[in-house]
Amino acid sequence: MTSTALDVLRRVFGYDSFRGEQEAIISQVVDGGDALVLMPTGGGKSLCYQIPSLVREGVGVVISPLIALMQDQVDALRALGVRAGFLNSTQDYQQRREVESAFLDGELDLLYLAPERLRLESTTELLGRGKVALFAIDEAHCVSQWGHDFRPDYLALSELHERWPDIPRIALTATATKATHAEIATRLNLGDAKHFVASFDRPNIQYRIVPKNSPQKQLLELLRSEHAGDAGIVYCLSRASVEKTAEFLVQNGIPAVPYHAGLDSRTRAANQARFLREDGLVVVATIAFGMGIDKPDVRFVAHLDLPKSVEGYYQETGRAGRDGQPSTAWLAYGLQDVVQQRKMIETSEGDSAHRRRLSTHLDAMLALCETVECRRVQLLNYFGQSGEPCGNCDTCLAPPESWDGTIPAQKLLSTVYRLQNERRQKFGAGQIIDILLGKSTPKVQQHRHDELTVFGIGTELADGEWRGVVRQLLAQGLLAVEGDYGTLVLTDASSDVLGRKREVRLRREPKREPKPARTAKKTAVEMPAEAAPMFEKLRTWRGTTAKDQGVPAYVIFHDATLRQIATEQPKTLTDLGTISGVGENKLAKYGQQILDVLAE
Repeated sequence: MTSTALDVLRRVFGYDSFRGEQEAIISQVVDGGDALVLMPTGGGKSLCYQIPSLVREGVGVVISPLIALMQDQVDALRALGVRAGFLNSTQDYQQRREVESAFLDGELDLLYLAPERLRLESTTELLGRGKVALFAIDEAHCVSQWGHDFRPDYLALSELHERWPDIPRIALTATATKATHAEIATRLNLGDAKHFVASFDRPNIQYRIVPKNSPQKQLLELLRSEHAGDAGIVYCLSRASVEKTAEFLVQNGIPAVPYHAGLDSRTRAANQARFLREDGLVVVATIAFGMGIDKPDVRFVAHLDLPKSVEGYYQETGRAGRDGQPSTAWLAYGLQDVVQQRKMIETSEGDSAHRRRLSTHLDAMLALCETVECRRVQLLNYFGQSGEPCGNCDTCLAPPESWDGTIPAQKLLSTVYRLQNERRQKFGAGQIIDILLGKSTPKVQQHRHDELTVFGIGTELADGEWRGVVRQLLAQGLLAVEGDYGTLVLTDASSDVLGRKREVRLRREPKREPKPARTAKKTAVEMPAEAAPMFEKLRTWRGTTAKDQGVPAYVIFHDATLRQIATEQPKTLTDLGTISGVGENKLAKYGQQILDVLAE
């Protein structure tokens, strides 16, 4: 088996060897066994079902929720000479008929299906009449209510095993805690499958979390100073924020497009296509965007609002640097984020167990933001893996201090107590900080808060520092948010601090944000400076070719392949065929064109 799979890897995909556990996973599926695969974005998950589909008899059926991307996925496979097709709601009757006929006639290697199509009797009948090599369930975390993108359509996928017990299944996801992992196995009836859990570490990504202070300007500074001309994704919580941020970037000379569920489908599809096909475009989006995005050269992912969970944050930041080159995951985070997220949980639909689950997710995300330890170690710990301090995240490059914040915490909690118990009043962070700083504002005078014993007892900290204290007390569960106006109230744990039974450790932000240690990690493909002009020539050729064919540039060749070509400058087709990422089909299709570019 291995030699056959390895032959396909070399001949079709142009790679000499498997990475990590790919070989073991492929062996398991080719031999007819089930597999549950947890592997990070960019780890090569798709090969784990594509190669078995080409080795086994029949058609590999891939269930994927990524309707908007199926065309690009199929285009990428066809560029390799793989016979691929898809069935989803974007096609008309005639297009579906053609794909169905190709499937029944054995003229397909891979067939992509949207999960809702499996609810149709006509689809299950079709699969029953053809020869299926395997079922691949991509983005398998969608089945889990513990995950960050639950989809009820996925619950029906357990029926695949009942209807076709002899056909191997492989479920894959780029992120899963132990709870998500267990639920995927249960819901998809994969208890007897072989489980493969790769390391979740993405060493080429630099994780940075900064205090939020005029986030749009902070983002602009990041893009101008570190990512000029780079492709990237900016995530915002609301549609309005997406629109405003995209407009702000365009006004400041950064090519950017918005993406959210409120845009009409044609605009969404056009903006996504532009992002995939153009170099250096920024897409500003809600989390509706990004799952399954195969663009390898996304150089940064920025969050202007706090993600709801570590899984969501990891999945979204994982879209950066799929090619192994240095990339940035940057998050601006502030007090209002914590207040807003707590308020959203409080008012969310669902029972108390659902709200508890949301709170658990948020607590883990807050812990990641507030840690004084290595971000990467904290991330890996969340997924049940261990790691060493990485030297390539903000807390490693500019370690923050931890300080004893017990007395400031007592002062702040006392102020909330006085308002809540003596005056029967509740206020947000701004008013409480004004009281602590002794500010005689109209609102303070109106409510006679200058008569409180706590008025002016907090002048040792500045306004911004007090906001940091409030944020961290909320993160530690020593304060809570209540009501539509985000008022602060005490929790059961507050009494331990007020009663001097508990010390409160707080994080002090470094004075300056660390700049990226670009040399901290070896890049995927080293390229000498003298090869750079040829690399740019090859990129220009690739861009023109991709535009002529109406496909994303990476479908032609990845940057890593072009770097190697520019460095080694092969003189013959045989030499070119030894470059990583140049398979038989691409060699036949583009080989002479590349040699001509090199000869110029």
